[in-house]
Amino acid sequence: MDATQTIAKTRTLLRARGIGKTVKSGAEDLVILRDISLDVSAGEAVAIVGASGSGKSTLLAILAGLDTPTAGTVELDGADLFALDEDARAVLRGRAIGFVFQSFQLLPALTALENVMLPLELAGRGDAEREARAMLARVGLAARLGHYPKHLSGGEQQRVALARAFVVRPKLLLADEPTGSLDTESGATVIELLFELNRGYGTTLVMVTHDEALASRCARIVRLAAGRIVG
Repeated sequence: MDATQTIAKTRTLLRARGIGKTVKSGAEDLVILRDISLDVSAGEAVAIVGASGSGKSTLLAILAGLDTPTAGTVELDGADLFALDEDARAVLRGRAIGFVFQSFQLLPALTALENVMLPLELAGRGDAEREARAMLARVGLAARLGHYPKHLSGGEQQRVALARAFVVRPKLLLADEPTGSLDTESGATVIELLFELNRGYGTTLVMVTHDEALASRCARIVRLAAGRIVG
């Protein structure tokens, strides 16, 4: 590996500083996150783990710019997310971030092919159908292109979600309990695909999970408890 490759591999892609999140719960303030600071290098795979209610999913949403912090800053690929307005954040997400959720988040009125084409079409890509077909073939769904989500198993729906996430070649993939709704066999298939695609495209991965075995496959584990990083 030459010096240029080394620099590219180790540069910081995602930087969070002093992230706090407080919401109103009746007359009380409920503190969800407390002074979270985190650096993620380009190409790194990081698991965020913790008990239910520890703030994992809230942190992931803030790192994506989908939720706003009460305090702190997030930089993605050199851009200060919360110095941008919502439209500009959406453009940045569309260009740089892929998402995989526990609940799949597929559009029910679109076929598998159309779901995967959608982010490419939103980006104005003229090769959307060709790229979507190729990506669905890569995740083993070449024969299911015309099927709607309700006609796909949970494992198949999550593979469509993986194809949709990776088809834009994102710099950062954010995954929130990606196997939480799947049986053991389907979950194992999805995870193998997730890490295979992640390696193949050199994507940076930040994953929220309660599964310690899954977390251990990442290069680094960040542990949250009561809204703080504890390890």
